[in-house]
Amino acid sequence: MLLGLGKILIFPGFLFLTVYAFLFEYLDRKVYARLQNRMGPPWYQPLADFLKLVGKEVIIPAGANKTMFNALPVVSLAAVAAAFIYVPVLGKEAVYSFPGDLIVVLYFLTIPTMCLFLAGWYSRGVYATVGSVRTLTQMFAYEVPLFMALLAPALIAKTWSITEMTAFFAEHPLYILINIPALFVALVAAQGKLERVPFDTPEAETEIVAGPLVEYSGRLLAIFRVTVDCELVLIASLVSAIFLPFMTGNPGWDFILYLVKTVAVLLFLALLRSVMARLRIEQMVSFCWRYLTPIAILQIVVNLLVRGGLGL
Repeated sequence: MLLGLGKILIFPGFLFLTVYAFLFEYLDRKVYARLQNRMGPPWYQPLADFLKLVGKEVIIPAGANKTMFNALPVVSLAAVAAAFIYVPVLGKEAVYSFPGDLIVVLYFLTIPTMCLFLAGWYSRGVYATVGSVRTLTQMFAYEVPLFMALLAPALIAKTWSITEMTAFFAEHPLYILINIPALFVALVAAQGKLERVPFDTPEAETEIVAGPLVEYSGRLLAIFRVTVDCELVLIASLVSAIFLPFMTGNPGWDFILYLVKTVAVLLFLALLRSVMARLRIEQMVSFCWRYLTPIAILQIVVNLLVRGGLGL
């Protein structure tokens, strides 16, 4: 029991997720800065920003729902932390696994977005409300292609378990090539999920300051910011487990491979962020439904044909 609790709270659970999230934020900001010929922050900047926010006063708007205002950041972070224990970090095995855990992880991925929407909505501010509506609108755009892209490989693996999917594709690496279009869709849709350029319309700091979080401050804002970083780690880990299931069978080397794969996903997202301009919300919706969703649907059809043709 103590061993299981240690895995959840320390490694590869919440403590590791948080530390790696700070590292991810640093790498993301550093690479983004270097691609723009800037120096970027020092390695300790994400932690310094977090501690600075924790030390600041929490100001709750007079018209806000105080209970929801305080609870939403914690619920958001808890959902991401809960989802992470079902994603393999050391080889093929996650901390916990069961048939259907992929569906649970996708459900947990929806919760932070809904928390952002509710955070802006219950703040009662004009900018916060506009940001919250944009957050919800964008979710309707990216969620379908993202979920379909992550579910498509499950049709070939014939399982809804992330651990079993990772094991299947590790044993049958050629099937990974079939899922390349789904990998592309997942990476682009993930950029929208994380509200990063070019899909950062809900925040759009040059237009509405900080989107749904404009009224947040102090430790509550710090928790939301950590949640976003942890969500980035979670998505990179999920994409790596499903689409890049390369491993050696040695836990130490497999952990190093995990770090390499997730950092590679981060570098791609940072590159995409640096070369694109922000899209308007209707452009985001149009792009997801006209291009990403048809590709995801085609991927599912192809995987069904492969599954039937090869008798999987």
